Amino acid sequence: MFSTTPDPEIHLPTLRRKIVFLSGAHAGRSISLQVKSYRLGSDPACDIVLNDRTVSRQHLALDVREDRVLARDLGSRNGSFCERMRFTELEVRLGAIVRLGATELKIVPEDARDHVIPLSSDTRFGGLVGGSRKMREVFTLLERLAAGDADVLIQGETGTGKELCAEGIHTVSSRGKGSFSIVDLAGIAPSLVESELFGHVRGAFTGAQAERAGAFERADGGTVFLDEVGDLPLELQPRLLRVLERRQVKRVGANDYRTVNVRVVAATHRDLEAAVKEGRFREDLFHRLAVLRVTLPPLRERPEDIPLLVDAMLERMNRPPSALSEQTRALLEQYPWPGNVRELRNVVQRVVNLGEQALPEMSPMATPLAAPAGPDLELPFKEAKERIVEGFERDYLKNLLERCKGNISRAARESGIARIYVRKLLKKHGLHGHEKPE
Repeated sequence: MFSTTPDPEIHLPTLRRKIVFLSGAHAGRSISLQVKSYRLGSDPACDIVLNDRTVSRQHLALDVREDRVLARDLGSRNGSFCERMRFTELEVRLGAIVRLGATELKIVPEDARDHVIPLSSDTRFGGLVGGSRKMREVFTLLERLAAGDADVLIQGETGTGKELCAEGIHTVSSRGKGSFSIVDLAGIAPSLVESELFGHVRGAFTGAQAERAGAFERADGGTVFLDEVGDLPLELQPRLLRVLERRQVKRVGANDYRTVNVRVVAATHRDLEAAVKEGRFREDLFHRLAVLRVTLPPLRERPEDIPLLVDAMLERMNRPPSALSEQTRALLEQYPWPGNVRELRNVVQRVVNLGEQALPEMSPMATPLAAPAGPDLELPFKEAKERIVEGFERDYLKNLLERCKGNISRAARESGIARIYVRKLLKKHGLHGHEKPE
């Protein structure tokens, strides 16, 4: 419970604001702010009382003015943080996340339609792992939508864990004991997509020597996962729309429709709204797929999750946390990971299997890990970090290209990075590869 002290001399500010609580005992609640000074803490005498044992009695002062909000830490035990940076005094911009102990809050305009998502208490959902605010918000959303039976669209960059997300939704749902049928639309030849999805009858086309059920029929009673749905050929999109609307499929070459009882979870790394505008994706299909949407954040936006992810990966490999040195862990936390969690997993597996002593000769991480001097501590933090990252990228790419004989497609597969990012990184560092068949 929180409380405020009334002020009879309040004047309406030019911009009215409110505090929205994201985590802690008050998650999901909000309180209007007026032009005055507030004290936040666990002391009942505070203007805003927080039920949080990790918050000091007199923790933070907020000075709300007509044009800005100033925050000042009151000598708290655990400190005050804004966007993960500890502060003594600062101006809090609208939308910035402020953390006091276990309580996270942000200040937004009073009339903002701010749909607060409470943070999940779990750091895992299925195979997804993360303790950051962004991932725990995602877990809350996933926990809610998994309990229903509506179709879901998962968006996110390559390597963010969309298949793990879909599998988690299936496992937690009431369909968890049914089939989980995966269709990788980016990996199927266009001529075979229709048969893979809907099945075919004998003699429907050359090579169709027997009847075959498609993914939707095979998943009857369970879930169909359509990976990279943005790659579905335009001419087949009306047929998918019919399945979504009527739950009916017709095998290639057949005359009759069959009713199926399936939940559809689709995923894509593409911007489907842009594809709709360009005429490459049907608008009605997009809106039907996107009734429930969840977006997985890229790893570079949640670097605080890297230690947890690394430990989870080592656990799956039956290796202790000590399998990676502190120096290696520090480097992993500094890198921006264009290939996201998939790339991180590949690098961790390579380091563990080859051993850090072999890194200078066999691993693309050799130079950064072997450098004993570390960052130039005389440089500003941002510049020192950028130099380390650039050196890592350059050495990674050089070794990767050498191992893959310059083949960009193979390099993308081995590194877990999408081809487009491999090409961008090569261009950035003045390196060259080729797209010739292996």
